[in-house]
Amino acid sequence: MKRGYAESVSSLTDDEDTDAVTIDEVARRTGMTVRNIRAHQARGLLPPPDVRGRTGYYGQDHVARIELIKELQADGFNLESIKKLIDAAPGNSGEVLRFTRAVREPFEDEEPEIVDVSELAERFGGDESAPRLLEQALKLGLLRDLGGGRFEQRSPRLGEAANELRRIGVSSDELYEVTKRLHRHADGAARAFIDLFLEEIWKPFEREGRPEERWPEVSESLERLRPLAGDAFLAMFQLVMTERVEAAFGREIDRMAHSGKGKRKR
Repeated sequence: MKRGYAESVSSLTDDEDTDAVTIDEVARRTGMTVRNIRAHQARGLLPPPDVRGRTGYYGQDHVARIELIKELQADGFNLESIKKLIDAAPGNSGEVLRFTRAVREPFEDEEPEIVDVSELAERFGGDESAPRLLEQALKLGLLRDLGGGRFEQRSPRLGEAANELRRIGVSSDELYEVTKRLHRHADGAARAFIDLFLEEIWKPFEREGRPEERWPEVSESLERLRPLAGDAFLAMFQLVMTERVEAAFGREIDRMAHSGKGKRKR
């Protein structure tokens, strides 16, 4: 089984003397070729070895750094981005990894659902409007095209809500318009929380020169933002929904009452 950054640091610290290992030994322990290790050094991703005589010796930090690079690459980062991240927090590679994972962790708590085009066509009503509705769903980012007539429905919960609205008589066109409005308002709320984090936490951290000891605090703040943003948005929506329903149907009830009085007078 592949060892991650934390496991590598732990095992190397407890079991092995890494103060004087050659590049061949580092390659063996990390599963990386000597050529790639040297290439990482040339790019500035790895610090130089301790040269004794004509031989370069590597330590625990080198091995841990290589494991970090491998994990970040597996998470989708290219080498240029990895270098920028490492340069941003020298000497604290574990916190760089934690922070980048927090950034890339999705906020949604659902498992996506894989559906085929025939199932989607049935959900969209099975008529000639289905291709247009499919295109609209893709445009909004609700679906991802996997090829071969298969799609990833990113939020099955949202898809089921759409199905229920169709069942109670909401047309597909109106449903699309409402979904667009929801997307627009959700985007505004997301931007508000991101701006809040950047202005109140990240930018002060940057102005201080990104001190190494504060990386855990910044990472924790980002991780705590995840549930707080969702809870706050839902709570505000529920409050506003209550107000809007009372106001809208209050007017309708008043109108019905006045209409009933007029009929009785006749």
